[in-house]
Amino acid sequence: MPSNLPEPTYSGTLVVNVTVEIDAPIEKVWQILLDFPKYREWNPFVRSQVITDEHKKPLEDQTPAADKYLLMQVHIPPTMDDSVATTAAFEQITAVDAEHYRVAWKNLLPPWLVRAERWQALSTNEQGKTVYETREVFAGVGAYAIKLLLGKNLNKSFEAMAEGLKAHAEK
Repeated sequence: MPSNLPEPTYSGTLVVNVTVEIDAPIEKVWQILLDFPKYREWNPFVRSQVITDEHKKPLEDQTPAADKYLLMQVHIPPTMDDSVATTAAFEQITAVDAEHYRVAWKNLLPPWLVRAERWQALSTNEQGKTVYETREVFAGVGAYAIKLLLGKNLNKSFEAMAEGLKAHAEK
């Protein structure tokens, strides 16, 4: 089955890819994926994801849309234990494509330091199950440090998010 992720627009030092099959309707999985305020209920990687303005002030409307900002609290390695400290990430949504079930965001660091864009996409396979795919490409001089220091745990975090999404959608 071909991927529903768009081709990367750049190459990088580190690429994290995860795919999981989910036994739930694509619309249900899409709704869960875009319901950022409820990530804490099921996501051991991204414990909090809030849509903000450019000054990190939370917006009343938490509907994802291109050009909005995201303030995330992440666990690397993943855990549902909120007594463990999180790391903050401030990113900008680059795409919300409901027609093709795709969403993406990028980091806001200088691209020479770290360029990273994460895509998530859904599709339906021949068995009628939803396929969740995610990919993030890391480039720039800082990508080498990310690969060395976080590479394995970052992959575990992406896998844990995919498995959390699967378990939550299949309830």
